[in-house]
Amino acid sequence: MKDQIKVAFVHDWLIDRGGAETVLSAMLDLWPEAPVYTLVYDKNGPCKELLEGHEVFTSSLQKLPNSVKNYRKFLPIMPLAIEQFDLSGFHLVLSSSFAVAKGVITGPDQLHISYVHSPIRYAWDLQHQYLDELSLINGLKSWIVRMILHYIRIWDSRTDSGVDHYISNSKYISRRILKAYRRKATVIHPPVDIKKFTIGNKKENFYLTASRMVPYKRMNLIVEAFHDMPERKLIVIGDGPEFKKIKKNASPNVIFLRHTSSEELKDHMQRSKAFIFAAEEDFGITPLEAQACGTPVIAYKKGGALETVLEGKTGVFFEEQSVNSLRNTIEDFENKNFEWNQNVIREHALLFSKERFQNEFKNFVDEKWRKFLIV
Repeated sequence: MKDQIKVAFVHDWLIDRGGAETVLSAMLDLWPEAPVYTLVYDKNGPCKELLEGHEVFTSSLQKLPNSVKNYRKFLPIMPLAIEQFDLSGFHLVLSSSFAVAKGVITGPDQLHISYVHSPIRYAWDLQHQYLDELSLINGLKSWIVRMILHYIRIWDSRTDSGVDHYISNSKYISRRILKAYRRKATVIHPPVDIKKFTIGNKKENFYLTASRMVPYKRMNLIVEAFHDMPERKLIVIGDGPEFKKIKKNASPNVIFLRHTSSEELKDHMQRSKAFIFAAEEDFGITPLEAQACGTPVIAYKKGGALETVLEGKTGVFFEEQSVNSLRNTIEDFENKNFEWNQNVIREHALLFSKERFQNEFKNFVDEKWRKFLIV
């Protein structure tokens, strides 16, 4: 791709650093001078490092009171806000979208490629689960939220026509894109920093889970499973809106580490006997980070985990998203004495390296750009 091609990135918001931000970081390495457009940005937050060298433009939401802390409350006006970015000076627009980023406005002389981590999960097939978790099944407030989500679905469908090509992070998300937009997406699995996550020297007698404390991650389910297993120890790493509620209901054998560095996370992954993952996740990078440390995974048998965990070789699955199902699987994990080979587990994780992701992503973009020029 020629140097004079002007490239811009669009990302929903840059507050926490999770899997979507890991993907964005790998993309930005390929275009080190490209600016980033985002709704809200915590300039002193964990995303600051990955944005070094890149100019960041925020939306009008940034100017609202407590926007960084309460950005989720602005969901009803996010579609309008994302459409206000003027990207007319760029030839190539690359959006990294799990909410509204794919809805930016582009013209016929611009190529828009969207890497979709998920269609807006709480507006599409997970709406009922979302409402249930927030106790919004009935009542006036429930109907107001349902109307907002209805409007967002209409907007999301309309903006589908502004995307020239879709990339999904898993086969699971490709199916969701096909269902929501009737469009096919090319699968390019997210990157794992294999060099940072390595096999440790010893294993210790504790289980580990790490995630943002939001409802769909089902961290509460994992913590509850250890209520009736006082002889088992669980370490929980993460923070988020549900942190206080989950910790309040935890038993003494559950230890919470609210804020940890990447080195501390790696250390715990290396030493844990297994990493537990209970979400119906779009892809799920943390289970692969654990596998890169030679640690087996106990995962819910649905979503992206089916593409990242090899049953019996790099981990085991529990069938239902319930406390009993997870607890029984943990007991089986203990009693069946699986012989886990750390090197085999790590070799599987190597298939999802950052270099592999960058090569696949860059080749895809270059190919679509060449065809765009011909047309």
